[in-house]
Amino acid sequence: MSLFVLVSRIKNNYLYLQLCIRIAEYGIERKVSTYGDVYSYGIQLLEMFTGKRPTNDMFHDRWNLHNYAKMSLPDSVVEVVDPILLREVEETSVDASSNKSDIGIQKILQCLTSIIKIGVSCCVELPRERMEISNVVTELHRIRDILIRTRRR
Repeated sequence: MSLFVLVSRIKNNYLYLQLCIRIAEYGIERKVSTYGDVYSYGIQLLEMFTGKRPTNDMFHDRWNLHNYAKMSLPDSVVEVVDPILLREVEETSVDASSNKSDIGIQKILQCLTSIIKIGVSCCVELPRERMEISNVVTELHRIRDILIRTRRR
């Protein structure tokens, strides 16, 4: 598929602009950088946890998946997280006692907030301001450990 065909299939101008920026990131310095990969990883993380794609009809002009997730931080993450994930959290907590359940839900929501923060940090505009992938891995391991401890209670 040629670049022209790819570009012609992109739904809106902002996505086209983002594609051009990503291509430029790889070409300007004439060396491959992991910053583009970090950006892609951040977008995938946001896609998984919000249930939204960057090509969703709700995104247009300067409104995109990154801004959608960023505006929810830190207190409104529940509004952008995929409702299927939230339903699973609620169903899992029904089995536990009320007090343990509330604590567990709070921990899970804190973890979801942390994951959204990571996704947003990975896809900021300027490549050198993006989160380092080693820090991403460290944070995700920390979140996993919190979730495992929460489940054991």
